[in-house]
Amino acid sequence: KKDLSSYVILCLNGGGEGSLDRLLPSINTSLSPRKRTTSQCKSEPPLLRTSKRTIYTAGRPPWYNEHGTQSKEAFVIGLCGGSASGKTTVARKIIEALDVPWVVLLSMDSFYKVLTAEQQLQAANNDYNFDHPDAFDFSLLVHTLRKLKQGKSVKIPVYDFTTHGRQKEWKTVYGASVIIFEGIMLFADKELLKLLDMKIFVDTDSDIRLVRRLRRDITERGRDIEGVIKQYNKFVKPAFEQYIEPTMRLADIVVPRGGGNMVAIDLIVQHVHSQLEEVRSTDMAALASAHQAQPLPQTLSVLESTPQVRGMHTIIRNKETSRDEFIFYSKRLMRLLIERALSFLPSQVHVVQTPQGEDYEGRTFHGKRITGVSILRAGETMEPALRAVCKDVRIGKILIQTNQDTGEPELHYLRLPKDISEDHVILTDCTVSTGAAAMMAIRVLLDHDAQEDKILLVSLLMAEMGVHSVAYAFPQVKIITTAVDKKVNDLFHIIPGIGNFGDRYFGTDAPPDWSDDDMDEPSC
Repeated sequence: KKDLSSYVILCLNGGGEGSLDRLLPSINTSLSPRKRTTSQCKSEPPLLRTSKRTIYTAGRPPWYNEHGTQSKEAFVIGLCGGSASGKTTVARKIIEALDVPWVVLLSMDSFYKVLTAEQQLQAANNDYNFDHPDAFDFSLLVHTLRKLKQGKSVKIPVYDFTTHGRQKEWKTVYGASVIIFEGIMLFADKELLKLLDMKIFVDTDSDIRLVRRLRRDITERGRDIEGVIKQYNKFVKPAFEQYIEPTMRLADIVVPRGGGNMVAIDLIVQHVHSQLEEVRSTDMAALASAHQAQPLPQTLSVLESTPQVRGMHTIIRNKETSRDEFIFYSKRLMRLLIERALSFLPSQVHVVQTPQGEDYEGRTFHGKRITGVSILRAGETMEPALRAVCKDVRIGKILIQTNQDTGEPELHYLRLPKDISEDHVILTDCTVSTGAAAMMAIRVLLDHDAQEDKILLVSLLMAEMGVHSVAYAFPQVKIITTAVDKKVNDLFHIIPGIGNFGDRYFGTDAPPDWSDDDMDEPSC
């Protein structure tokens, strides 16, 4: 046995692994057609349902500061261990016990190198060593993890174990509060080690690992017993002894017996929680106080407060206004607002001939395309107005909701048209108070290569706080609204405000015995 005094060993006393027969179901040794199997980036599907809650395994970190950047880098946990040691099981146990809403789970299996024709033949005959460091694309792996740690979106390759190559379509994954990366060679690269905040080695008996590998490769990857055993003896076992087991000394924590070791998992979770601890109200206060003494930015355009506009605001702000009246006058304002927003799009001189045979010097849109993106759910109500005045506009949707426990915006859903890099993007949300949700939405658009100076944030009502926050974080984004209210209360509601626009528009108001403050969610 190696000297383990240099690192922590967490053991669960009592209870053994039991027989292999009890650990794993029997393996059907009859030959069957090879199944198509691919690597899992472990971010799909984006929901991981546990006994306690639903965890979003694809999404944005929950908070951005007043500069529009991530408040803190993600906490990265590296899980290393032999093949079939139970790394993924340990990862999922950690995720469930962590009880944080945003986690990304990745596997090194996604980062196998693309094989040459000669290597393809070797792999087909179980003569290619997939358990050697040279089999992995560490350059892409380090680049990907570094971007994820910074909160940026990345493309993850999907490796096909049947064809031993990468599929054409890659998966988009976002950063999160916690990133868990598991793989057999995770500790084999110095640059990769630098990105890991916690290094865990899952130590499982070799006999158990062999039985698990047999079951996985036969039932999930369509291989036969002879091939699996040949590959194990020729590559897997020697690679573990030469490359994987020696890296155990690099681990901060060694977890014997994998996912069943709840004492170890509980201690890991406690440490991660202590690292993630921060006063969220500090970030909210920073947004609330940032740049409030300054005049409104030049990037802001407020619809002229004509008697008609003022009259419509009077109606929709009145708490006694019926839903039908609220919808009717809101739609009128939206139409005016969208027309105003379109006036900021680039145009060029265009001469046409009238029916009278005379030339008319007019203007025409000078750009590639216009894409509308609504922040659900209230922002979606502005789509009809956009479609009515902007022919063939492409539509995308972003669902950002406020976490009722933390008061922070969280990204739950995203659907954008392909290639918006050259588009002028009209981002719609009906109300903006702190600007947090709008800033998150703009960051997502920038992650998808939208150009900042081609983004227009369009909102019926904004608070000065939100205007300052967005303008300071993204000085090239044009902001268009019908009115700006000066105050935001302690619950980050716009004052005097309009109430919860989504509830009033869709008819989901609070019951009569509930106060407005009880139901009025922060419109970030």
